[in-house]
Amino acid sequence: MSDAIRFLSVSKAFGEVRALSDLDFVAPSGSITVLLGPNGAGKTTTVRLATGSMQPDFGDIRVLGLVPMDDGREVRARVGVVPPKPAFYEQLTGWENLQFAATIFEASERAARDAAERFDIAHALDQEVGGYSTGMRTRLALARAVIHDPEVLLLDEPTAGLDPESSRAVLELISELAGKGRTIVMCTHLLHEAEGIADQVVLMDNGTTRAAGHPRDLARRYMADPVVIFDAENREVLATLEGRAGVIRMRRNGHVEVALDDLHRLPDLIAELVAGGARLTRVEPKQPTLEDLYFEMQRRHREEVTP
Repeated sequence: MSDAIRFLSVSKAFGEVRALSDLDFVAPSGSITVLLGPNGAGKTTTVRLATGSMQPDFGDIRVLGLVPMDDGREVRARVGVVPPKPAFYEQLTGWENLQFAATIFEASERAARDAAERFDIAHALDQEVGGYSTGMRTRLALARAVIHDPEVLLLDEPTAGLDPESSRAVLELISELAGKGRTIVMCTHLLHEAEGIADQVVLMDNGTTRAAGHPRDLARRYMADPVVIFDAENREVLATLEGRAGVIRMRRNGHVEVALDDLHRLPDLIAELVAGGARLTRVEPKQPTLEDLYFEMQRRHREEVTP
C-alpha cells in the first residue's frame, strides 16, 4: 500500500508558540488515519500544512507524491477538506454554495446533486445557509468537500457540535467513503470517534507523534498486561486482591479492574477470593478500548519524561 500523505520531521512555529515539533506520520492510501490528541496538539496545523495553505519551518511534506507548497493547485484539486468551522456564503442557498464549489473544481451539477444526496442535505438545498443547523452545515461541508471526487479527505473535527445521532451518521459516511478507496485523515480529540473506524491512530501531543499504528498493534505494545474485571456482592472482599501474586496494579470503579502479569493467574485468584468468602458476580477479561489505550500511552510517556 502506497502512502497518500507523509510528514517527515516537520516543525512549525507561530512566534514563540511551537505548533509542531519534528512531526512524523504516514497516511496509507485507502485507509482511515485518525490524528488523536488533546486541543492544542497540532492537529489543525497538520491539516493546513497538508493542503499547502501554510509553509513548514522545517521538514518534508508529501501529499499524493506532491509538495503542497510547490504543487498546491494540483494538491487542492485532488484533496477535499472539511475545516472545524466551515465557512459558507450565508445569504446564498445550499445549492448556490454547492454550485459555486462545483465551478471552482470544474465539477458537474450532477456531481453536486449526488454529493448532496450522499450526505442527506438535498432536502435543504433551497434554504439559505444562514438558517442551517450545525448538523446541516457539517453535511453541506462534507458534500462540498467531495464534489470533485477527491482521492484524499482531510476532516478536522467533522462532528464538532453535532448531536450523537448526527455524529454517528457522519462517521458511517466516512467509513463508506474509505470503503470506496478514498484516503481519510480525520482529526479528533474525542476517543470514541476513532473507535471502530480507524485503520491507524496517530497519537499527537505538543506538536509531535507519541505513537502510531493500528489500534490492535498499539494495544499489544502498550497494554501487554491483561486486565480482568472483578465484582462481588460483598465488594469489600475484593480489596484483598491487592498485593496478591501476579497482581501488578488495581483500579476501583465500583467494581475492581486488576492488571495481571499473566492471565494464567486467574483461576488461583478466583479460588483464593471464594475461599476468603467473596460472592463473585463478575469475572471478565477486559478488551482494551481506544480510551484505555490513549491513557496508557499518555501514562507511559509521562514516566519516560519524568526524571
